[in-house]
Amino acid sequence: MGFKTGDFPPVDQETFLEKPLRERLRALSLHWVEYGFGTPKMIPATYVVKVLVLYVLGGTALATWTSDVGPFWSVTHWWDEPVVYQKLVLWTVFLESVGVAGSWGPIAGKFKPMTGGILFWARPGTIRLRPWKRVPFTRGDRRTVGDVLLYLAFLAAVLAAVLLPGTSSASLTEALPHNTSGLVSPALLAAPIVLYVLNGLRDKTIFLAARGEQYLPALLFFAVLPFTDMIIAAKLLICVVWVGAGVSKFGRHFTNVVSPMVSNSPCVPAKWVKRLHYRDFPHDIRPSKVATFMAHVGGSTVEIVTPLVLLFSTDHRLTLAAVLLMVVFHFFIVSTFPLAVPLEWNLLFAYLAVFLFLGFPAADGYGVGDMSSPWLTAALAAGLLFFPVLGNLRPDLVSFLPSMRQYAGNWASALWAFAPGAEEKLNALPHRPTRNQVDQLQAMGYPPAVAEITMQQTIAWRSMHSQGRGLFSVLLKNLPDLDRRTVREAEFGCNSLIGFNFGDGHLHNIDLINAVQARIGFAPGEWITVWVESQAIHRGIQHYQVIDAALGVIERGTWKVADAVKEQPWLPDGPIPLHVTWTRDRAAAAPVRPQVAEELAP
Repeated sequence: MGFKTGDFPPVDQETFLEKPLRERLRALSLHWVEYGFGTPKMIPATYVVKVLVLYVLGGTALATWTSDVGPFWSVTHWWDEPVVYQKLVLWTVFLESVGVAGSWGPIAGKFKPMTGGILFWARPGTIRLRPWKRVPFTRGDRRTVGDVLLYLAFLAAVLAAVLLPGTSSASLTEALPHNTSGLVSPALLAAPIVLYVLNGLRDKTIFLAARGEQYLPALLFFAVLPFTDMIIAAKLLICVVWVGAGVSKFGRHFTNVVSPMVSNSPCVPAKWVKRLHYRDFPHDIRPSKVATFMAHVGGSTVEIVTPLVLLFSTDHRLTLAAVLLMVVFHFFIVSTFPLAVPLEWNLLFAYLAVFLFLGFPAADGYGVGDMSSPWLTAALAAGLLFFPVLGNLRPDLVSFLPSMRQYAGNWASALWAFAPGAEEKLNALPHRPTRNQVDQLQAMGYPPAVAEITMQQTIAWRSMHSQGRGLFSVLLKNLPDLDRRTVREAEFGCNSLIGFNFGDGHLHNIDLINAVQARIGFAPGEWITVWVESQAIHRGIQHYQVIDAALGVIERGTWKVADAVKEQPWLPDGPIPLHVTWTRDRAAAAPVRPQVAEELAP
């Protein structure tokens, strides 16, 4: 892999696309083992420059210069300043909300332009996705001028809170008598909090992109809690995020995430290291014992045990060791450049581990038991745990982000299958500031065959995850002409339709399909989606749907996760066992009783 030249799959470009789908999946998944996406080093270098300039330097410069602390290059002057901590959180919210932090650039499927976010959300007429249909004043799926104004007002309110100086706080002065920089004024936080909620009720995409499940509670703590309680509440919040992510990694899914993630890392150049994460390359590329160890010791155990140590430890050396471990943990994730590219989020969490637990250790009066009221502690803990618990038990009700299942492999996911030529219809979507990704690549100079093979690498990546084997099984069962169709990874495709995706299939479920269908009008059979919900933590199955854009849901069913993970990505023995629970034809012939319909509902 060179700086400008990538490692393209070693296939015959003239004949490869004529091969059966499973044969293509095998070739591309074997190539992924050693090269990942094969992107030139220039691409991750672009991300490094972006993060250093826009986030590390830009964010700390703004936070310090506007808080009368610094200079920003002298970290010892500001690393434990509460107002700098608050402003770095707010700056992260701003960048995420604009669309230049997570889910940005080529690794996330944004080639030309490389930014989604604001190009969609500041444009009337684009698609918006309301989270709950029963909320008044949220009807419809078209972004209005009012929606755009709400969004721009949110950006302005967040930026104002970053740029304006801190104000004095009696609770801060009591805790830190020598502090002169103050805190972000609670009055400045009222507008971002309200606009966070209003934007989220109108469009869940913006709320999730702005990582409202984590940063909105932080803003509430900044606005209403006295200083010591604010710090302890922030500790509870970050530990819930860590532990929730750790718990979600137990099970069968996450081991299948580690192997392709390591394979795609530009920081792991040695092929033999990548091969260690597979059982017997090239014959068996299911995860090896090394991948299992990395997943459940380096992943689950670290994310559960270490935060609990940080939360309750009063020993400085133990706290320091735990902080260093979490910093290394987040830098490791950054080094792999995962496809959602949450680089700023990981860097912020590395800093928060240092700021919260070394800057304000439990031994100095910032432990869980030091909160002003045990009832407040209990209320905060219950509030922070509500959505993670509900989301793990009923993943159909809660996005995987508020469920705290970040990159656990247990995602709602989908594949799109287009009849020949039908994908081009998406380019007729009105008000869309992008084209299909395969067309974006061709606009950058890629020959058509190279652009198509590049896009098919994303479905090979999906096949290396547990739910991919199930999704391809459903496609193989339902579409006899699958080898002639264009198959797309829905997470990537979703990016080009609404400007964002972070691995959450709830952003490209039937609501998005219906919104697109209302604008374009695919004929029956032209656009088929197979969509699967995350696995509930207490169940061994996943619920899938087959959706025809013109007809709606035409089949529902389940598969066992155990059956999915034991197969090779290219399904050499054919589809895994599927249990069909409902079909459109059967429903038309014999209406389902209401109570049964409720049980079958996804």
